[in-house]
Amino acid sequence: ALHRMANELARPATDQLVRPVDTTATWDDLVLPEPILRRLHDITDAIAARPMVLAQWGFGSRPGSTGLNLLFAGPSGTGKTLAAAVIAGQSGHQLLACDLAQVVDKYLGETEKRLDAVLRRAEAANAILLFDEADALFGRRADVTDARDRYANLEVAYLLQRIETHRGITILATNLGHHLDTAFSRRLHDRIDFPQPDPALRQRIWRQVLPGSAPLADDVDLAALARAVELSGGEIRAASLSGAYPAAAEGGPIRQ
Repeated sequence: ALHRMANELARPATDQLVRPVDTTATWDDLVLPEPILRRLHDITDAIAARPMVLAQWGFGSRPGSTGLNLLFAGPSGTGKTLAAAVIAGQSGHQLLACDLAQVVDKYLGETEKRLDAVLRRAEAANAILLFDEADALFGRRADVTDARDRYANLEVAYLLQRIETHRGITILATNLGHHLDTAFSRRLHDRIDFPQPDPALRQRIWRQVLPGSAPLADDVDLAALARAVELSGGEIRAASLSGAYPAAAEGGPIRQ
């Protein structure tokens, strides 16, 4: 209870740069291959052990050792943001999502100042910071052909340096892991690739997103549906709602 109230008091005021993400999801909400789940559990354990490693064991006095930078890569809808929420909730942290539309600015130096403000907010709140679609910020540096390329490369270089000096936990989620600047790889503590679910996982996701109180017709065959239609977890969630609304409007059960 004390931890929860301390988090509430440390929560930054709502602004245009960051937004809180719901962290009530649990491990049961994540339907992923077992090796991926084990690695996510390891990350959560590592976050819980940070105070001991950094303070008691002295690693916090070493340059570049205080932050924890993670990369979640994979197609859209495969559970990257949900995994970040579960890790934050299970480790007792808030999860703040950076609004890239508000951070990225066309004027020279503005993006850097706004990113610095975002990182400072996360540090002050002891929150995990999530960058969704991170390739928009940390993209590869290009060959310099004009002044715009030069300033864009300077911007990426600053962002990489600022992330390295951040004292908190950052999670970068991207659909385009290969588009990130190669210099960022050495600043990562871990990278997890989220795959598209196979038929067995898709069937589990279908069963999970359809509430037990939702009426299903006798013709509904989730195993056949999972085999026939290749969807991500996010797409399955959207499809289940899209089927529920017209079924409810007709007053009948959800049919195949």
